[in-house]
Amino acid sequence: MPETTELESEAAGLSYLRGAAVPLLNLTLSQALAETARKFPDREGLVVCHEGVRLSWSELDREVTRAARGLAGLGLRPGHRAGIWASNCLEWVLLQYAAPRAGVILVNVNPASRSHELRYVLAKSHIRALFLHEKDSRANYREILAESRDGDTLPLKHVVWLGDESWQAMIAGGTDFPKDAAMPDDVVNIQYTSGTTGLPKGAMLTHRNLLNNGMAMGVGLKATEKDRICAPVPLYHCFGSVIGSMVSVVSGAALILPSPQFDALATLEAVHRERATALYGVPTMFIAEMEQPEFARFDLTSLRTGVMAGSACPIELMRHVVERMHIPEITIVYGQTESSPGITMSRADDSLELRVTTVGTALPNTEIQIVDPKTHHRLPIGQQGELATRGYLVMKGYDADAKATAEVIDREGWLYTGDLAVMRPDGYFSFKGRAKETIFRGGENIYPREVEDFLHTHPKIADVYVVGLPDAKLGETVLAWIKLKKGEQATAEEIRDFCRGTIAYFKVPQYVRFVDTFPMTVSKKVQKFLIREQEIKERGLEDVARQATA
Repeated sequence: MPETTELESEAAGLSYLRGAAVPLLNLTLSQALAETARKFPDREGLVVCHEGVRLSWSELDREVTRAARGLAGLGLRPGHRAGIWASNCLEWVLLQYAAPRAGVILVNVNPASRSHELRYVLAKSHIRALFLHEKDSRANYREILAESRDGDTLPLKHVVWLGDESWQAMIAGGTDFPKDAAMPDDVVNIQYTSGTTGLPKGAMLTHRNLLNNGMAMGVGLKATEKDRICAPVPLYHCFGSVIGSMVSVVSGAALILPSPQFDALATLEAVHRERATALYGVPTMFIAEMEQPEFARFDLTSLRTGVMAGSACPIELMRHVVERMHIPEITIVYGQTESSPGITMSRADDSLELRVTTVGTALPNTEIQIVDPKTHHRLPIGQQGELATRGYLVMKGYDADAKATAEVIDREGWLYTGDLAVMRPDGYFSFKGRAKETIFRGGENIYPREVEDFLHTHPKIADVYVVGLPDAKLGETVLAWIKLKKGEQATAEEIRDFCRGTIAYFKVPQYVRFVDTFPMTVSKKVQKFLIREQEIKERGLEDVARQATA
């Protein structure tokens, strides 16, 4: 990755950094695919293990054109919206490129959405065509869609069922689409993000957003057409659709999808069989892979690099991944959907210490500042505050929601992430957690990430998440949900004894619960608000909670 620039003179001593200035790609997703197919026509571009699909870049490009014609045949025109409500599959990737080839905006719909959420997204996004499977192991999507259309006043005109004659009929009915139907600064993708409160908001992302973010992260990974990226992360999320697909199409690296939803065994098998050189995942995925009973039988030595992202990455977990999974150049990416998503990234050739203790430095063409969360004044280097970013990566805004957009993007183009971080003198950033996850205990501010990182050093702990619980006297107190390593046993007092004298007394968990699983989203992000809600209910803290938030 190109070196980042030093602080501007007027900002010396303050937390501001601008990544290296490199030429930006001025292409659409369709043009990027066509260019890669021209450069590497016979190299594998896509492998979908669970469907037995193996396509070269030239074959993928041809299939995308057929799908784009199919969209035009449905009557979709430039600027119209099509939604995909599905787990990872061949058609997902085809639509990701076919929609922009026809000038259509693709809307990612979370496979976990049920009738209420689905109806909201269909109405909010004005989706005219929806692509989905009839059902899978998690849900009957035909029934959910029917419920969402009860008393139908939605703009939805076409429903195409993936994996059956419905898709083939669309392909067979294809017609010509306008040439150059999209421009680089057009919105190409809408991804819904809940943030911390309120209804989901559709982040509008452009071709320029996505391709250049993919290029920047591809450089950080040192990705080339010789790489093979195993991505068990969901395509409906930025991790899969950008750090996966965009890095792949910009670099020419093959994209390997091991299973519809995350499956630790299928992922290990795909790395072993396909000789993957890069592996992606959120922290819980890497933990599940290392805990898989058959882990030892797989040869993972083909791995060189990868990305751990999506949620806070514990330092001890990073060390284990480097050592046990043979991924010497594993990297960390920090960002959010609104920033396309990458803001910072560690470099593949950074020291292990940097890669396990920071979230890297500014990506190229990216400005970052650390500010006071209330005043937005820039803070000195080394002082914790809210991370804000500016540049090509910032979304165009929230779909049909100018008020919500103005709350996170100011007039100067700064996107305020709501995340706490510290900028170090060397230009690297330490992530401290969500500002709204901060625990306020008796006048002390406690950052869950700090306590989690410490507890991860306990030899019996496999994974841990910390949240605040309401307390009548202190305002809040600390709760830790702990998953122990297989075969281990521990008591709450043992955990507290481990903490005492090593971390501040007010950070020691008052409550400890040992669990086998954590509540998670489809993309394997832990839902801390559900942990908090369950504990409040089970501990009879409803009245205290109401008082604390009044």
